[in-house]
Parts: sequence; C-alpha cells; structure tokens
Amino acid sequence: MNKEIHFRWEWDLKSPPEKLWPYIADTNRFNADAGIPGVKRSAVKAEGAERLEMTVAGMRMEWDEAPFEWTAPRKFGVVRNYHAGPMERIRVSAELEPRTGGGTHLVYQIWMTPRGFLGKVVIPLQMKWKSRPAFEAVFRKYDEFAQQPKPAAIEPAAVTLAPGADGRLAQIAKGLRESGRDEAMIDRLIGLVKTGDDLTLMRLRPYAVAEKWGVPRRKVLELCLFAVRAGLLDFRWDMLCPSCRGAKGVSERLSGIQKQVHCESCNIDFEVNFERSVELTFRPNPSVRKIDVAEFCVGGPRVTPHIAAQQVLGPGENRSLELALEPGTYRVRARSERGGQSIRVADGGAPAAEFAASADGWPERESLLAPNSVVRFENRTPRPQILLLERTAWSDEAVTAAEVTGLQVFRDLFASEALRPGEEIEVGSLCVLFTDLLESTRMYHELGDARAFGLVMQHFDVLKRHVAEEDGALVKTIGDAVLAIFRRPVSAVRALLKASEELAQPKAGGRPLMLKAGIHFGPAIAVTLNDRLDYFGSTVNITARLVGLCSGGDLVISSQVRNDAEVSALLAGSGHRVEELRASLKGFDTTKFELMRVVPRWSLAKSDLPKTPKTQKF
Repeated sequence: MNKEIHFRWEWDLKSPPEKLWPYIADTNRFNADAGIPGVKRSAVKAEGAERLEMTVAGMRMEWDEAPFEWTAPRKFGVVRNYHAGPMERIRVSAELEPRTGGGTHLVYQIWMTPRGFLGKVVIPLQMKWKSRPAFEAVFRKYDEFAQQPKPAAIEPAAVTLAPGADGRLAQIAKGLRESGRDEAMIDRLIGLVKTGDDLTLMRLRPYAVAEKWGVPRRKVLELCLFAVRAGLLDFRWDMLCPSCRGAKGVSERLSGIQKQVHCESCNIDFEVNFERSVELTFRPNPSVRKIDVAEFCVGGPRVTPHIAAQQVLGPGENRSLELALEPGTYRVRARSERGGQSIRVADGGAPAAEFAASADGWPERESLLAPNSVVRFENRTPRPQILLLERTAWSDEAVTAAEVTGLQVFRDLFASEALRPGEEIEVGSLCVLFTDLLESTRMYHELGDARAFGLVMQHFDVLKRHVAEEDGALVKTIGDAVLAIFRRPVSAVRALLKASEELAQPKAGGRPLMLKAGIHFGPAIAVTLNDRLDYFGSTVNITARLVGLCSGGDLVISSQVRNDAEVSALLAGSGHRVEELRASLKGFDTTKFELMRVVPRWSLAKSDLPKTPKTQKF
C-alpha cells in the first residue's frame, strides 16, 4: 500500500457549533455546493457498506463507503475504500470546537492513500489549489447563514425554469388569489419555486417553510394543497423506515402507497402506518420547473437528523463520547440487533453512563442522563456493530398522512385521493364524531320532503363548516347522520358544541334542529370505500353506538375523550350540564363503558332534557 497523504485545514468561524452543524453535517448539500460530482449507487452489494461510483473527467471511481460516524454537534467522519480510480482509501474527519468568547474552530482533515501516478501527484495538487478554496468558500457561506435569526435558505447560483413557465406562473398566481389564499404568501411560494435550490425543492416540507417564513403552519400547508390543484406543485408521499426514518418508497398518489416496505439500510421489513411512516412533501410541477437532482452523498449525519451519535465498533471494542443533548427521551440501540435501552435526558441526570450491545439484549430500565455527559459505547457481540443514540420523538416538521387526510380542505380538493381497493392501513389514533338529527322523520312529515331535505342539507353545511374550522374533516353522511374525524379530542368537542348551538338557535323564522352526538378517541384503519378514503375499526363502531345513548340536543363522550386534559378544561365552568354514565354497547357486551353525557347550556335553556338512566345498553 502506498504512503498515506494527510491534509489538515483549519478555519475560525463566527457561529457556534450547534448553529453550523445543520449546514456542515449535511454532506449531500455540502458536496453539491463544493462542486463535487454526483454519485450513483452501484448494483453491487457491499457487506456493511454502500457501493458507490462517480465519474470525474471521464474517469470512473468506485468505492465502498462505510457508515458515517458522528457526535452531534461536534464531529463526524467517514472511510471510503476504492476499487477503481486513483485512490485506494480516503478518510475524512470534521471537528467543530467551540471558541472562547464565541464561534467555532473548524478542523477539516483528509487522509488519502493514492494509487498510481495520478493519485500521487495530480490529486494532491487538486486538493490544495481547488478543493481547499472551494471548501472554505462554502464554510464561510454557511457561517453567514447560521448567524441569521431564523434558518436561512440556501439560494442556488442559477435556476432554469421550464419553457413558458412565466406565463403559467402568472395564471397560477391569479387562480390562487381567486381561491382566497393570502396574496403575500402566494408571492413567496412562487418566488421559492422560481429561485429555491433543487435540494430543498425536491422535498418541500410545508412546516419547515412556515418556520422560515414565520407564519402559521396550517396556512402554508393549505396553500401547498391549493398549489397542487393549481398546477404549481406535485404531491410526494414518502414511506419512511421506522428505524432510520429514511424515505424507502415514494408515490405520487395515495393509491401507490404500499403496506409492506423493505429498508435495505436497516435490513428490515416494516408495515406502513399513516401516523408514523407516511409523510406528505411537495415538489414543483415539471411544467413550471423540472427538478432532477443527483445524489452527492448517500450518508452523513443529516440524512438521519434524529440520531445524535453513531459509532461503528468492532467485536470487543469500546468508545467514549462527550455529548451535548437537548432534554427529552432517547434510545440507544445497535442497528442490526432488536430492542434498545431507553434514556431520559434532563437536568440532574448522571454525568456519565455505559451502554453495551450484547447477546443478552438490552436492560429494560430507563437511564437518566444529564444534557452534557460522557457516554461509553461497548460492543460485546462477536461481530461489528453500528451503535447509535437517537431521539425517540419524530420530527414535528413532518406533515403525516394521518394529519393531512384528516383535513377538510384535503378531502374537498382531492376527493379522488384514496388507497388501492382492498388495502387497509393503520392511521394511529383519531377522534371520531358521529351525529344524527333528532326526530328527522317527524320533520319530513310536518314540513314535506322538499323543505325538510333543504334543512338537512343546511345542517350538513353547518357541521362541515365547524368541523373544518377545528382542523377536522367530514368523512361522509349516512342519511341524516354525519361521520367526522379529528386529530385532537378537544377539536371534536368544540366543533360539535358550536354546530349544536348554531342549529339549536337559528335566526328569526328558522326551525331549531337538535343533534344527537357521540365522540370517541382511539386507533382506526383507513380504507377505500365508494372511491373515497374512509375509516373503520372498533373506534368508529363504538362512536356510532354512543349516539343511541343521546336524548337529543346532547352528546355522549367516551372516557378517552372525557379524561383528555384539554376537554376537561373546556367543559370546566362552561355552564354545560355533565353527568357520568356506565353502559354496555351492542357488539361489546363484555365491556362496561365509563362515559359522560354533556347537555349544552342552550339545550338546558329550552327544556331540561330527561336524564339518561345510569346504566343502559345500546
């Protein structure tokens, strides 16, 4: 093997390590910004590494890239062993050390083992005269971005729009304004599509955009949904691995989502869940701007930003790491082993801890760790292991499929978006609302079909409006009944109370309408029924049964809803009459349900409705 050549470059930057880390540790973006050619994944499978290749000046380079190692926000590195090209091996290391008085001292090191004349002579000259100045320029640019109060977007040097894009953008802007969207936000979104960098736009996340713009998240999400209808953006449904949280499948339609997906990186099969493993992102419509982004680095710490530290340890090897963690819950695990050990990071925690991967598995106890601590990783197994420390909380910047499909605006704009027929996918926990009109049959008899039908339709409009205002969705109507879903119990209760009041106290000359309603919270599954996205499961069935406990003008809520802190706060001191119920429900004969009946104050003002017996079966 030829002699290793070492390069050590150092810079003093103004921003602290935690501000620079999201930029510098994003090795995919850094390589693109530094002018390094894109890479391709090889068809050859390398054990314990990723086989990659690139072409530089007509010369093919192929290598096995070992998993990155890092400790956020201080250090990362990687090793590449080459099979073709002027190198035999490269090691890269970046260290971000805090400076006294503020800022960062960045040390970037490269160890290269050359192959042949080109590797010995030409490549070192290129590293000195081309790579070092390019790297410094990128680091200085990142330092400027990191000093801004809010995360700054990186703008590309040049953008090429599709032919005729300017005219289409003008028409799109006009249509979005006519839909009632905020004009300033429309201009900002169109500006982002016209000038944003490809790496951001290929996977546009509405909540991240909202954070940068300093505007409400829901407004940006709804604008993006309208922009899809207008032809500015396209959907992208990402199927995320629950382990590494990388996108392991992509579909442009809900119907393309697969229930079973394989992650090659983690070597696991996983079942897709709307709440945790399907994220909705966006990208520009090709008629406006075509995004065709090459990969520049397939690993790196920012590919899996929830992992605070990752280390590759050989059999019997151990390593100590100095960590700076945010308070919260974490887990230590080995990538190729089942299970892990829970950690809670909080003030008062231990300053040091040891975690070992072994054939005996992980202990069930939870460790309490201080934010600034020293952690010792050990591999007690007979084979190499990738040990990692990860946050257990998922990114709150993700727009999950469970969330967006539960919005009225989504169901109104994309009624045809549904799963493949016969597919059933868990959506996590939903709050389900069922309503029915009191004595609707008598109303048809007294008023006649035409007028009664008109009142029923008006009552649907009232319910739909209040459901939408509370970020819910009206899923379907069944006769005079309504099924709606929400993400939070308090939203369902608030929507029902507001709709009930409006219907019970109509404008002068209007006929009062009384609702019966049931609300329950629990797991559900999404299916396609009558070409529309629908929901089924025990939670839905229980909610439908609760309506039968109502006298009219009231609602019955389950213990899961009643015990919700936000619901309790809403009902406390509200003037509504509440009473405890205990009932069996049809189809759930072996279970006694602890319930609560709520009679709104406007119903009490009209007539004191009869109380439901304490124990009933419906």
